[in-house]
Amino acid sequence: MQFFNAINLTVPLLASATETVDSSMVIASVLLSLVVIYFASKVGGELSNRVGLPPVLGELVGGVIIGVSVLHLLVFPEGGTDSSNSLIMTFLQITAGLSPEATPQVFAAQSEVVSVLAELGVIILLFEIGLESNLKDLMAVGIQAVVVAVVGVAVPFAAGTVGLMALFGISAIPAIFAGAALTATSIGITSKVLSELGRLNSKEGQIILGAAVIDDVLGIIVLAVVASLAKDGAVDVGNVIYLITSATGFLVGAIVLGNVFNKSFVAIADKLKTRGELIIPAFIFAFVMAYFAAVIHLEAILGAFAAGLVLEETDKRKELQKQVIPIADILVPIFFVTVGAKTDFGVLNPAIPSNREGLIMATFLITVAIIGKVITGLAVFGQPNINRLAIGVGMIPRGEVGLVFAGVGAASGVLSKPLGAAIIMMVILTTFLAPPLLRFVFPESTTAATLDGSDDTSLAVAAANHAGALEDSSDS
Repeated sequence: MQFFNAINLTVPLLASATETVDSSMVIASVLLSLVVIYFASKVGGELSNRVGLPPVLGELVGGVIIGVSVLHLLVFPEGGTDSSNSLIMTFLQITAGLSPEATPQVFAAQSEVVSVLAELGVIILLFEIGLESNLKDLMAVGIQAVVVAVVGVAVPFAAGTVGLMALFGISAIPAIFAGAALTATSIGITSKVLSELGRLNSKEGQIILGAAVIDDVLGIIVLAVVASLAKDGAVDVGNVIYLITSATGFLVGAIVLGNVFNKSFVAIADKLKTRGELIIPAFIFAFVMAYFAAVIHLEAILGAFAAGLVLEETDKRKELQKQVIPIADILVPIFFVTVGAKTDFGVLNPAIPSNREGLIMATFLITVAIIGKVITGLAVFGQPNINRLAIGVGMIPRGEVGLVFAGVGAASGVLSKPLGAAIIMMVILTTFLAPPLLRFVFPESTTAATLDGSDDTSLAVAAANHAGALEDSSDS
């Protein structure tokens, strides 16, 4: 994902558009796009929530419906479409007098602006996740969660990458990207189901949630490395070592220095008296960290995530989380809907012979995604009576984290249409399967909120906060 490059592209595109037509046409097209995006995200999210599924899945499906796969309301030039395929451009021609000659420039500018807003959305999302990922909680769950997380990242990544290269002849970079997408785990989805089953603070629940949070950290490092490789277009061992070292060092260094910065941040926020006295300095810090990450050839989202981890340690954490949520509610849906809108499921139509390889790839990725996480339960040791199958099943859903990988891959341009659609199918299916499977492997639900006598552990609070921020802040 090249956020700053996207901004650089937007300026000349806007300029070229306004040379031909009034700038109001560009603004009008962006406003119409946002109306369509928000309508799709809200309807999809509400319907998904009513059937007991995460709203983020509904947002993704809503994006698919309004996008290139179905209605063509929101389409993008990188998908191979042009302005003649956009119903929004047609609507502007009919209602606002947009000339056919100016339509391509307006379409290009509108697409870039929406893409930049989507990039901002994912940066805010990773900042929000960082704010909810308590480092002390990660260390408190012990070595069991670490082992489960490492296995849950390493096995799907290796199996997916090698399998795509060996079985389908996929080149190294897109295969690595797809393998990386298999490493994610959605803590928001899993924690919601565990809470409903009264298993949130069971031994299995603590290991699952701890491992899922660690998966977030490991997955974001993997994402930063893989996305940087995609920019270079080749796999160089020295470069891989540099990227892994720099990503890890950046994250650790940011956290260590954050202990010093925390007090300064609180002191500055206390002295400011005008509106935004807390949220504006926080976003300044997040964007500066995102900038530094981009400068050293990592992803801007890694810097935003590190900024969230740093500010999570401050006394202003809870207040800051509350102030970030409404901003995330505005920008994050743009990202998820855009990911869905850019996904062309037509490339997986089995009626077309050339599409069948894409379907086979999707089946392969789904199989690896499920098996690669289920076996993580076997990595648990020293717990003779623990439900290892439940731990493995709890790691299956990819959810919003998997969509971040898919979105970054689509923006980088390294994924073919069939492979990109196969990754989206994997994310959707694993997220749909996880809740009923968890209920199956935990057959006897309990009325108590906890099983170990502790109803206020920090891990449970962190998990509930994370789930609530991604689904509905009032549910946490």
